[in-house]
Amino acid sequence: MSGVKDYFKKKDVEISLKRYGIDALGAMAQGLFCSLLIGTIINTIGTQFGISFLTKTVATVSGVDYTVGGLATAMSGPAMAVAIAFALKAPNLVLFSMITVGFASNALGGAGGPLAVLFVAIIATEIGKLVSKSTKVDILVTPLVTIGVGIFLSWLIAPALGKAAMWVGDLIMWATDLQPFLMGIVVSVVVGMALTLPISSAAICAAFGLVGLAGGAAVAGCSAQMVGFAVISFKENKWGGLVSQGIGTSMLQMGNIVKNPRIWIAPTLASAITGPLATCVFGLQMNGAPVSSGMGTCGLVGQIGVYTGWVNDVASGAKDAITAFDWAGLILISFVLPALLSLIFHIGLKELGWVKDGDMKLS
Repeated sequence: MSGVKDYFKKKDVEISLKRYGIDALGAMAQGLFCSLLIGTIINTIGTQFGISFLTKTVATVSGVDYTVGGLATAMSGPAMAVAIAFALKAPNLVLFSMITVGFASNALGGAGGPLAVLFVAIIATEIGKLVSKSTKVDILVTPLVTIGVGIFLSWLIAPALGKAAMWVGDLIMWATDLQPFLMGIVVSVVVGMALTLPISSAAICAAFGLVGLAGGAAVAGCSAQMVGFAVISFKENKWGGLVSQGIGTSMLQMGNIVKNPRIWIAPTLASAITGPLATCVFGLQMNGAPVSSGMGTCGLVGQIGVYTGWVNDVASGAKDAITAFDWAGLILISFVLPALLSLIFHIGLKELGWVKDGDMKLS
């Protein structure tokens, strides 16, 4: 047993929640951002501003036409798998082999492809690392083993994982449609807290295909965390902190949360209010790319996702037009209410002595 442990250590194979649940999951979200999400944004820009180069077909593969954004979107599987392998510190031959593995697992996983990619890419990468540089014909053995394992696992488990992911996502969305008030609170709080924790709320939303009212609640919760922390810590962090947290990530506060968990109360309570307001009052739906649901105000990706959904709904006839009420809801839920509510709760917490000046200072 000690020999196996030593070999695993030598090959940097570390079976841990941090490496798989934080590092790999976070990297997967970045891969999605650089493919599916960017592709969606490019398509939206091209359509809305009438940029012909972005809307016309630039490539046709097996009878399928692709725009510039479409090409980026089509590469989401390989992008996720390579990102995961990179986070797991894969050697070059393993890393490059994951392009094929990611394509296969995402394609066979169907709508729940991101979850299939996560599992298959982790296993294939770790096995590839174990055989890497172990023979004199590494240039052949490592890609063969990595791709072989990845393709086999994609065939074996990707369809089931994809269906399971979509079942969970459909269940959450069905429950949100059925009980928008209660689920608006639950989804907003849980996904918002996931965004602040060192895990990836974006990858979670993508894996479960979270859109619709549930996606809107997720956008509300993530926005509440980011804007909330940005506003209540303004005294300590000034404009730099406002920008880095408000359109960057509230994860920057994780170290301070560990020191004083009570600083997390104000943004979380704000999300518990904005979530049901999003679902019950404004009917805010996120019908763009599911990954956008877990991004909040990070680069305004959540808001761009909502807008993209509006555009698609109008184009399909599901929505008559984008109204002033739609815009008011998006702005209030994403920016105004998170700022005001978090500030009100924060003042109350300071009066109770639970939070004090300097508790949210970013180093």
